[in-house]
Amino acid sequence: MCPAARTGRLRDVVTDSPIRRFHPDDTAALYDICLRTGDLGGSAVHLYSDPRILAEIYVGPYLARWPDFAFVVEDELGVAGYIVGAPDTAEHERWLHAHWWPNLRRRYPVGSFPEGSADENCVAHIHDPPTTEQTILVEYPAHLHIDLLARTQGRGYGRRLVNRLLAEMNEAGAPAIHLACSPRNTGAIAFYRRLGFTDLRDHVWYGRGTAAAG
Repeated sequence: MCPAARTGRLRDVVTDSPIRRFHPDDTAALYDICLRTGDLGGSAVHLYSDPRILAEIYVGPYLARWPDFAFVVEDELGVAGYIVGAPDTAEHERWLHAHWWPNLRRRYPVGSFPEGSADENCVAHIHDPPTTEQTILVEYPAHLHIDLLARTQGRGYGRRLVNRLLAEMNEAGAPAIHLACSPRNTGAIAFYRRLGFTDLRDHVWYGRGTAAAG
């Protein structure tokens, strides 16, 4: 296991950088970005009748449990991207089981939405969440999620977000990090490979060490 997040973490040494730490006031923006990038990087607004349910899985728990590992990119129009993660995936999944999923299960009982809908697929995830295989966790205990609005892509912000999180994870004692990505999201896969992530399994799981990226 990785040690818990420590106080006195790496500072935002460049005060005018568009990359900064998450603040609770950013929560609504991050939920919105999750939805607007939730269909292989494109907008999923048309897929969900509940605009919060996707982010309740992929954003909310990280802001609640691991806020030290949440960063945003903010441009002239506002918050336009984020990265979140957990230094200890096994601990994160135990915390979800004890503290996060029970509340969501009460809010979203099975059958809340039409069968086969995107919303109901999220409900199924909430009631029967997957767990990460130990064979991945033994070498890559940390994990991340990153989403950027189209207006920020191609400007180096994604790389800077990942590098910032890698530094924080490394300082916290997490030696390596993993992520999951749909094989259909070829643009994202190319981005991760440029940052040194390699295919761990089935062209779905990717990982790399947390030492400084090139």
